[in-house]
Amino acid sequence: MLSEFVARYGDMAVERLDAEEVSYERIQEAVSSMPFLVERKLVVLRQPSQNKEFVEGFEAWITAVPDETDVLIIEPKLDRRSVYFKQLKKYTEFKDFTALDTNALVAYAVSYASKQQGVLSNANARLLVDRIGPNQLQLEHELDKLVAFEPTITSDSIKRLTEASPQSNIFDLIQATFSGNGKYALRLYEEQRALGVEPQQIIAMLAWQLHLLALTKTGAGKTADTIARDAKLNPFIVKKSQILATNVGLRDLQSSVQELRELSMRLKRESMSADEVIRYFIVSLSTR
Repeated sequence: MLSEFVARYGDMAVERLDAEEVSYERIQEAVSSMPFLVERKLVVLRQPSQNKEFVEGFEAWITAVPDETDVLIIEPKLDRRSVYFKQLKKYTEFKDFTALDTNALVAYAVSYASKQQGVLSNANARLLVDRIGPNQLQLEHELDKLVAFEPTITSDSIKRLTEASPQSNIFDLIQATFSGNGKYALRLYEEQRALGVEPQQIIAMLAWQLHLLALTKTGAGKTADTIARDAKLNPFIVKKSQILATNVGLRDLQSSVQELRELSMRLKRESMSADEVIRYFIVSLSTR
């Protein structure tokens, strides 16, 4: 939208404001003033919901915006229960750009590869999505690279030319651990260390994955979208955690969280090998 506006009216016709850094009066002035030396103007407001006065006065000024002025409001996170959210839907051309879930990402990858004159099977698309995560823009970049290398994308080219995201591997590590496959879990840990990921980072990611498991486990009966919305998480991540949560007992999960917390505290107090501590944690979980 911004690119199209600039192409037609020029960059001088655009005013960009970060609502966290400017006053409500400054926002009002930008929106209510007439265009100067240009036919139309566009005011871009980023996260104006962070400004309490803006939210309280939104309905009054949005209906009084001059016909010659366009307003583009960008809100990375919104409380869908708020009056402001309802007003946005009522008074604006509201568009909700939600993250795609796994199945939608797989379908998108197959379609995008085809548009780039490439061939990608559903199975290999899923491998790619599982490998790099839910970032749609990154998925496009990786597909551009893979198609340029060889139009027919194979599992071999995906493994050779893409780098598995640390978060994805940590999920695999947790999955292998709770499935009793300690040997594979330890191999995944060593891969993380070879990638330069520090033990403290791995502990933090393990804690995050256990947190996700706890949310999905205690949210039994709820859909992934509902859990994701309530916890402000990506539905893709929640769905992966739901699959694993079906094979994990709540009592085992509680003890795992407590054990990881104690190990983390001991590492801060005592002179211990972080690598050995994490390896012990992995082995102890996988043998339960």
